[in-house]
Amino acid sequence: MRLLVTGGCGFIGSNFIRHVLNHYGPAMITNVDALTYAGNLANLAGVVENYGERYEFLHADICDAGKIDAVLAKHQFFAVLNFAAESHVDRSIDSPGDFIHTNVVGTSTLLNAARRHGVRRFVQISTDEVYGSLGPEGKFSETSPLEPSSPYSASKASADLLALAYQHTFGMEVVVTRCSNNYGTYQFPEKLIPLMIINALSDKPLPVYGDGLNVRDWIHVEDHCAAIVSALLNGKLGEVYNVGSDGEMRNIDVVKMILAHLGKPESLIKYVTDRLGHDRRYAIDSSKAHAQLQWKPQHRHEQGIRETIDWYVRNREWWTPLLKR
Repeated sequence: MRLLVTGGCGFIGSNFIRHVLNHYGPAMITNVDALTYAGNLANLAGVVENYGERYEFLHADICDAGKIDAVLAKHQFFAVLNFAAESHVDRSIDSPGDFIHTNVVGTSTLLNAARRHGVRRFVQISTDEVYGSLGPEGKFSETSPLEPSSPYSASKASADLLALAYQHTFGMEVVVTRCSNNYGTYQFPEKLIPLMIINALSDKPLPVYGDGLNVRDWIHVEDHCAAIVSALLNGKLGEVYNVGSDGEMRNIDVVKMILAHLGKPESLIKYVTDRLGHDRRYAIDSSKAHAQLQWKPQHRHEQGIRETIDWYVRNREWWTPLLKR
C-alpha cells in the first residue's frame, strides 16, 4: 500500500508519516511538501535512514497541477491524504488570499489529479474550526452547521465541501476528518503551546489573547494520527468524522500549566488585544469515530502536555532555527 501524503513536513503530517512507518510495516509513503515557512525537513530527520525505500520526499506545491500529475504518475497510490494547508488564523487575517489559494485551489488540484490517476481513496484532513464558536454548553457533531469565523476556517470548510462534492458527483472514495486542537512534538513555534514554552524558557512575556478564557479541546497528535489511519482504512465513504479527546481547557490554564511545569512565574503572562473574530469555545463530539472507526484517544491531556513541554526543553536545536522564519 502506497500513500501520497501532502504537507508531510508540517506538524501533523510529519507525525502521521512517522506513525504509519512505525506501525504499518508494508506501507510506503511519498511525501509532497512545498516547504513554506512551517514545512521543515528536520521534522522527518532519520526517516530515510530508518525506512529506506519505504519513504520518499518530493518538493512540490499542491497547486501546481503539472507537478502533482507527475507525482501521481510515478506510482500506483492507494490513497491521497491531504494535510497541506495554510493553518494559522492570525496569518489568514493578514493574507486571506494565500489561504484560499492553498486550501481551496490546492485541494481542487489534488482531487482532479487523484481522479485522473485512479487513486482509490482521498482523505481530507480538516478542523473543528469550520463549525465556528460554541456557547458554554454542548459539543459540535458532524451534523452541526458550518459557520467558519476566519478566512482560515472558511477556506477549510470550502475544501471539505469540495472534497465531499467529488464523492457525490464523481463517485470518488472521500472521507473527511475534523480534529480539535493538536499538541505534541514538531509543532511550529507560532502555535499556542510551543510559543508559550519557548517564551517561558527565555523568560520573555507570554502573550495571551483577551481574557484568556477561550476554551479549546486538546488532543495529542499521536491520537489524531491513529484516528486518521482508522478513517483511511475503515471510514465510510462520503462521511465526516470528528476527532477529539474531551480535553477541554481554557487557554489561560494551559499557559499556567506550562509555567508551573517549568518553574516560571505567572508574572510572565501578558494579556494582549484579542484576535479579530476570536471563537470563544470549541468542543467536539467524537462518538461517531468511536463507534465506526473503533478508535479512542490514548493520551491524557495533562500528562501529554507535560511530556510535550519536556520535548521542547530537550530539543532546542530543532526549534531555535525556526524562530528566524
